[in-house]
Amino acid sequence: MCRALRAGRYGSQTTFATAAALGFRDVELSAEIVTLRLAETFVIAREASDEEEVLHVELRHGGVSGFGEGAPIARYAESAESALAFVEAHAELLGDDPFALEEIGTRLAGLAGEHAAKSALDGALHDLQGKLLGVPVWRLLGLPRTGPATSWTVWLGDPDDMARRAERAASRFARLKLKLGGGDGLDVERVRAVRGVTELPLQVDVNEWWSLDEALDALPRLAELGVEYCEQPLRAGDEDGRTLKERSPIPVYVDEDCHTLTDVAACAEIAHGINIKLAKSGGIREAVRMAHAARALGLGVMLGCMVESGLGIAAGCIVAPLCDHVDLDGNLLLAHDPWPGVELARGVQTPSERPGLGVERAG
Repeated sequence: MCRALRAGRYGSQTTFATAAALGFRDVELSAEIVTLRLAETFVIAREASDEEEVLHVELRHGGVSGFGEGAPIARYAESAESALAFVEAHAELLGDDPFALEEIGTRLAGLAGEHAAKSALDGALHDLQGKLLGVPVWRLLGLPRTGPATSWTVWLGDPDDMARRAERAASRFARLKLKLGGGDGLDVERVRAVRGVTELPLQVDVNEWWSLDEALDALPRLAELGVEYCEQPLRAGDEDGRTLKERSPIPVYVDEDCHTLTDVAACAEIAHGINIKLAKSGGIREAVRMAHAARALGLGVMLGCMVESGLGIAAGCIVAPLCDHVDLDGNLLLAHDPWPGVELARGVQTPSERPGLGVERAG
């Protein structure tokens, strides 16, 4: 069974007494909350932030450690504290076999919410498996090493400011993702200003900030500016989604409407594609299922991320080859990445060839 090292905020740990009394052996767990500091203030329609808290999990088995990260999303009533509490409360569900992913996943899926915590556990299990076998996770799962080029996120600002930041990023990245939803009638002008300084492929993310009328007004003009697709223009659950899908001149991808495999079929009714995030799905295993289900339904597949360190992005890289579009720049937004190892090569976030997820904690 899983032996749990109960861990407090920023890594302070209590004793083994409780876990040992329960007889857990073979797999040991510890967890901590880590603060990631951004290089610059990140702004979207809902909020602005200078730092983000994530959960780091360590699983030890046979003298080998596997690590995983979960980035809780406040929009879904999750926090680093709730993720830590979930891991502490349910460590015994990991059992004694780190390769029993289906059984572990089924046990965790029976508990509502806390997908970021589940993602951290899933990442740590995959990392541990790869290290125990001496192979990178992408090879363990039989997937290609690399996927599409990642977009770089140009966070919400006034049109000239977004254009300046887009121009600076154009030399390093192959595509750009523009955050919209300013609520000031300037969203199309934001895109026009960026288009004036670069010919790179553009996508936009509205973060649920438009009404149907606003979307129908903006999307034809964005199509003229060469925007490839629009992410989550309407509020999640908006009944106008079907109408917008029918009338939009560019593909609509949903993010806040799509969490796990059970959501994918309904998304086919309101969108042309889905945005998968490990922090929403619960990890690599569920994300792979979602990608295949979306393909079966004729949906496009996008892989997104939150503000994450290289540990979280390394797990995302595993799923990237199954996707049409990739937005894995979370670690690149940080002032300092505590888990280096993912390489940005010609705009592609490339996972390491080292065993497991291939990243190591910085000294």
